[in-house]
Amino acid sequence: MSLDVIVIGSGIGGLTAGAMLARYGKRVLVCESHAIPGGAAHSFSRRGFQFDSGPSFYSGIGNQRPSLNPLRQVLDILGESLETVPYDPLGYFHFPEGTFPAYSNLDDYQRAVAEFTPQGAKELEQFQRRMLSLYDCLKDVPAIALRSDWQLLGVLMGRYFPSLLKMLPQLGTIQASVGEVMDKTVRDAWLRRLIDLECFLLSGLKAHGTIVPEVAFMLGERSRAGVEYPVGGSGAIVDALVRGLKRWGGELRLRSHVDRILVESGKAVGVRLRNGEEIKAPVVISNATIWDTYGKLLHPEDLPGAYRSESLATPAVDSFMHLHLGIRAEGLEKLAGHHVVVHNSDHDLTEPGNTCMISLPSVWDANLAPEGHHVIHAYTLEPYEGWQRDESYQDKKRERSQSLFRALEKVIPDLNKRIAVELIGTPLTHSHFLRRYQGTYGPAIDASKEMFPGFQTPISGLYRVGDSTMPGIGVPAVAASGILCANTLVSPRQTGELLK
Repeated sequence: MSLDVIVIGSGIGGLTAGAMLARYGKRVLVCESHAIPGGAAHSFSRRGFQFDSGPSFYSGIGNQRPSLNPLRQVLDILGESLETVPYDPLGYFHFPEGTFPAYSNLDDYQRAVAEFTPQGAKELEQFQRRMLSLYDCLKDVPAIALRSDWQLLGVLMGRYFPSLLKMLPQLGTIQASVGEVMDKTVRDAWLRRLIDLECFLLSGLKAHGTIVPEVAFMLGERSRAGVEYPVGGSGAIVDALVRGLKRWGGELRLRSHVDRILVESGKAVGVRLRNGEEIKAPVVISNATIWDTYGKLLHPEDLPGAYRSESLATPAVDSFMHLHLGIRAEGLEKLAGHHVVVHNSDHDLTEPGNTCMISLPSVWDANLAPEGHHVIHAYTLEPYEGWQRDESYQDKKRERSQSLFRALEKVIPDLNKRIAVELIGTPLTHSHFLRRYQGTYGPAIDASKEMFPGFQTPISGLYRVGDSTMPGIGVPAVAASGILCANTLVSPRQTGELLK
């Protein structure tokens, strides 16, 4: 089989790049180490319960309302769609001082803030105005049209010149952190913590570490397109991308662990699998993390020494403790689908165990659990350091998961009497099944100091996509990374024909 492109990993970034390039007419092979595609977004089953392994919050992926979500744009050009269930509020944030309903509608959101802090609600209006003024510019340039080379200027000037002019006054804000905007508009301590929490849920970092366009786009799309859950769980998103890949002639190979990226004379020429098979192609795209790509898939001599050292020194966001539960659902008819519990307001939001995220997707899709049951995914940050599979491993799992059980008991007080299936995952679990360096959520790159690296590498023909590349962490961001990579590997004319 003669190939044009090999993609390493079937996370959303890899599948997006691979499916788009197949749509462009390239011969594409996606190699996935796991038996299930999807990377951090895959779903898995146990005893009739369908669990999400990672993200469960989505906006603008269905066809009910207009949306600029990059993932939705990719599905549109692939000829795929998703059935979704809309809902609002998007979730409930449980603070020690009370429960805050987080509405996707920004007016309702502001009224909910006023219940906690009238002054904060006034400041929130100013903060949102700054964010939405940037969103108003960004929404006119669809992500599906973007690329990451000098030809982008021609695309913008030719197709989106009025939008480009409108964006010029926003250039300073585009490069700022959310924290910088917050410092200029918000003094109320409660609201500042709420903004930090929203940023943390989105990027893994608080406001001063999160880039403004990411939050501006999130707020704008949340209000415009609403929030929704895909019927079938996050695995339905992966299935749609895989269908799109195959529809346009691409191939996915599961249980195909790439052991090495093959480099000859400074150029990527293919990959070698763990079983010894070598597959050749002039373009290789790695959806592995920056640490796994540069530290495991390449020989040290393949990269310039200083570049490799600097890349591998990129700080990483902590890994997670995961709790997947199947529970009996009688008496829980009014249960909401998303909750965030902050145990202690005096401790940092990013302190392991303090902020716990809870998803009950069977509230929206009853088929994810056996009749009369609910499925739960709860998770919290947990450092990778200190974890090892020794005689104390099971006891440590139980001990470190207690913050998740306590968080769930705030939502379902009699939880322990209801549990039918219980799975506890640690950073070692996260690392093993997702093939991710230390099970990390992604790079801890402070937006106020630097930007995520682009998809290009010093090796000709080797590119990277996913949450350790621009624009960063989160489903829309990694889909956008795949778009940027795919579009840059073809001509603007080809992209223009696709946009028609």
